[in-house]
Amino acid sequence: MSSPRVSLKSVAPAVFLPALVFETGMGALTPMIALSGRALGASVGEAGLVLALLGVGQILGDVPAGALAARLGDRRAMLVAAGVAIVTLTGCAMARTVWQLGLAVAATGATNAVFVLARQAYLTEIIPMALRARALSTLGGMSRVGAFIGPFIGAVVVHDRPVGAVFWLTVGCTIAAGLIVLLVPDVAAPDADRARRSPPVSVRSVVARHHRVFLTLGVAVFLVGSVRATRQTVLPLWAEHLGLNPSMTSVVFGIAGLVDTLTFYPSGMIMDRAGRLWIAVPSMLVLGITQGLLPLTSGPVSLTVVAMLMGFGNGIGAGILMTLGADVAPPQARSKFLGVWRLCADSGSAGGPLIVSAAAGLGSLAAGITAMGAVGVLAAGALLRWVPRHSPFATRGTRSTGPAPKDADRARVR
Repeated sequence: MSSPRVSLKSVAPAVFLPALVFETGMGALTPMIALSGRALGASVGEAGLVLALLGVGQILGDVPAGALAARLGDRRAMLVAAGVAIVTLTGCAMARTVWQLGLAVAATGATNAVFVLARQAYLTEIIPMALRARALSTLGGMSRVGAFIGPFIGAVVVHDRPVGAVFWLTVGCTIAAGLIVLLVPDVAAPDADRARRSPPVSVRSVVARHHRVFLTLGVAVFLVGSVRATRQTVLPLWAEHLGLNPSMTSVVFGIAGLVDTLTFYPSGMIMDRAGRLWIAVPSMLVLGITQGLLPLTSGPVSLTVVAMLMGFGNGIGAGILMTLGADVAPPQARSKFLGVWRLCADSGSAGGPLIVSAAAGLGSLAAGITAMGAVGVLAAGALLRWVPRHSPFATRGTRSTGPAPKDADRARVR
């Protein structure tokens, strides 16, 4: 039984604060990776590939991250990830060739996978069931806040300095996040202790035992990941197509990002009270429809309106994949299951933008954007079909037929 003392307030120092600090560093880093590649002599295509390696590294690190967290524990796994990230980020800052930068960026992506998964697994174990969606939406919101404020901090750091200075900023954020994890005690829960004493299982056995979940709901997760990631690609590409300058494009992106960061907690509350589908389906429908409308925009005003709607659709979905993963993950093999679960989502995140880029390369950017809009609607249908089968928290109706929450799970936010 989870401890009744656990609340969002009690876990904030150990969970949300290090996540915010770490993601702020990553948010500052991401826009500068391609520019760092260009500074080392990379072509535009090569610089884009270097940036893509951050996501590739995260994909490659997802499953090992689950195994590492299961073996060492979430807290130690985060400390290991922070230590390795300091080394890889230093390698980024000191790279003298494009391939050195690419290897260091990919390794940094792998450490990010460990850091994110460890906090997700820990929060899933200790948070009361009645607060699960709010907790994981807040955790997802920390990455959005970091992605929003990080680039502004990074812009200040690289002003009148080489672009590589942003790597040292991220090193500082990583050190700070590691120190928080080291010095701030986690909130213990008896359930987590019992789960850690369970017999170890292999990743292969987890996949075999839960293959139906991965082949159904996992496909929906793949589609969701692809639509979400595509949003970050199609906006700047279409803005360039409309002839907007980089400064105006940044403003549009910033406004959409602000909308994105303001909606994560209310969506978590709705998921906890009404069910996961009341957020999951609208989020994908809004993202899908607005991406379909994007090629109809003709100037900065209409583009900004659509971008804000896209930001709203993405924002309300903060934490939905982590929440669904927590709902279906087996307690005895939670970290390893979530590693495979994140692999589904991150693979979609890598695949969606590739479809748009391929369409743009063939001379039809609008067709690629419209196709991904259709994928958003398809994702909504897949969630509507498969979430009730696997999660008792899909709606109030499925919750009433599922396991009754324990008294401790009725804890309120303090």
